[in-house]
Amino acid sequence: MQGGKTRVLFPIGAKLVIIISILLLVSLGAVTLIVSVLSSQDVQRTAEDNNYTVNRRAGSQAEGSFQSVQAAALLYLEMMESSSDSHKSDDGILRFFYSHNQNIALMAVDGIFSGTLNGQPVYHNMVLPNERFFQTYNIDMDTVNEYFSGQFISVPGQMLIHNASPNFQFPLLAAVFNRQGRSGNETVKVLFYPDDLSESFGTGTNTSFIISDSGDVLLHPEIDLVVGGANFSTMPIVEILLKEGDSSRQVSYTDADGVEYFGAYYHIGGTDAIAITTIPYDIVFEAVRSMTLQNLLLTAAVLFIAIMFIWFFSKTISSPVRALADAALKIEGGDFGIDLRPRTKDELGLLTSSFGKMSTALNIFGRFTNRDIAVRAMRGEIKPGGIPQHATIFFSDIRGFTSKTESFTHAFGDEAANRTVMWLNQYLAHMVSCVEKTNGIVDKFIGDAVMAHWGTATTAGSPAEDAYNCVKSALIMRDELIALNSRRAKNDPGDPEIKIGCGINTGRVIVGQIGSEERMEYTVIGDPVNLANRTEALNKPWGTDILITENTWVLISDRFITEEMPPVMVKGKTKQVRMFAVINERDAPGPKTLEELRELLGVPAPDLKKVNADAEEKKYSIPGF
Repeated sequence: MQGGKTRVLFPIGAKLVIIISILLLVSLGAVTLIVSVLSSQDVQRTAEDNNYTVNRRAGSQAEGSFQSVQAAALLYLEMMESSSDSHKSDDGILRFFYSHNQNIALMAVDGIFSGTLNGQPVYHNMVLPNERFFQTYNIDMDTVNEYFSGQFISVPGQMLIHNASPNFQFPLLAAVFNRQGRSGNETVKVLFYPDDLSESFGTGTNTSFIISDSGDVLLHPEIDLVVGGANFSTMPIVEILLKEGDSSRQVSYTDADGVEYFGAYYHIGGTDAIAITTIPYDIVFEAVRSMTLQNLLLTAAVLFIAIMFIWFFSKTISSPVRALADAALKIEGGDFGIDLRPRTKDELGLLTSSFGKMSTALNIFGRFTNRDIAVRAMRGEIKPGGIPQHATIFFSDIRGFTSKTESFTHAFGDEAANRTVMWLNQYLAHMVSCVEKTNGIVDKFIGDAVMAHWGTATTAGSPAEDAYNCVKSALIMRDELIALNSRRAKNDPGDPEIKIGCGINTGRVIVGQIGSEERMEYTVIGDPVNLANRTEALNKPWGTDILITENTWVLISDRFITEEMPPVMVKGKTKQVRMFAVINERDAPGPKTLEELRELLGVPAPDLKKVNADAEEKKYSIPGF
């Protein structure tokens, strides 16, 4: 960036703040990091121990519950076997049994020896339902028969646990184990409701659940998983326990969603069931994060207080320096009107005072040259030497300027010079503003004449656009003068009416810095410049205010209303030059013809047949000739 938009990347105050902030951040950050790491390690050990303890407790409770169901079933069968040789159930004993084991829904025994037939042993099955349980939970016996009609494999010395919930849409487990009865080996099936395990396997910080060795979910806080017959065989912790084959372990793993967990598993003794307890890392380290956040907030508070202290201290140094830097940037951008006042009585105050005096001198000097060109040259955007450029040249002149200055002298005497300059400066200020609005460059003032050009130091992108801007500027000047003249008192000797003529030509010129080492100016030279000056002089005899040559007309004719004037023979050229009067911009309000324009300007229509456009305009006369 350039000029006034440039900013210091690292001001003094910011450097002080950054240095102290880094020291505080390193020290406080190191303390926070050490505390967080040590706390994390301690919390992790505690969480792992707690998770393992919860898992062992849940597994032990499940083991006791399963063994209690098995023991109750075996006790009843022993009682039934000892009281009857035919293994027939006693209804009274059965009701007594179920009144004390209300969670058992049904017992079934396969392979009961009932005698021989034709020399072959005969076996039968026995089903002992808990009628009250069936009624309470609306369980259909047909569903039970359908469920137990499947093949249930029993393993000697081990109780197998199956999830019966999907068949009954109710959380039920089926325990299958062997019993050595009087008639031989029998398979016992017990359908029961593990309601006594709801507390250990309910919702909480840790999640505990039971699966079979095939991964089937037997017990889980989310009942839908149990009733839906979910299988966790692909869960990372299940894969680990099946691979390791040990009875219990504490592990860490990451699930398919990328969530990290602490996990523990426990093989429930005497069964194929496994109790698993997990807890997410996020929950474990929530307290650590909370503590770390508090430490960070404390660090931020300390840092904020330190920054405020350093910032206010640094302002005693940085503010004067920043004021000097901003002033330098304004000067670089061409703004020399700077009011700098020293705030301190040290070296910075002395430098500020000297800088203010320098800016005052530059401001005075800037009025004697083209400030924009000087600034661009200072930035290196305009190089010494000349370059060819396709540009549009503009000249304007006040009609009857000599007679107006004489009127000032007659009216004001010794004050005439000052009043004349004030009147002229007011006019020139408006004209310069019109040029700058359209990105033109004011080259010089030649008395009351103004010379400007477009497409030299800056360009609108093409010669046609530069030519358009130049003609547009001339139309703006016309409107400005009409507005100025309307506010003037009629026949006021101190503020007479102003009418101007403008000449515009486009062509190839040489643009550069011309002069000596002591005095230079940025200007344009070449035949197009002379033709533009000659074109301006033709406004008076032709009764126009803006004339353009054919060179300019071919670039802007589709955007302005023009009227061709008689051709002119220019010295040094072999053929006549076509000239055009600019009436107005197309589709803009105002005059549409040259007659309407002359009426607007108060200029009488000349007899073009009597006008010799090829003659030089005479600005003097010799009596007698």
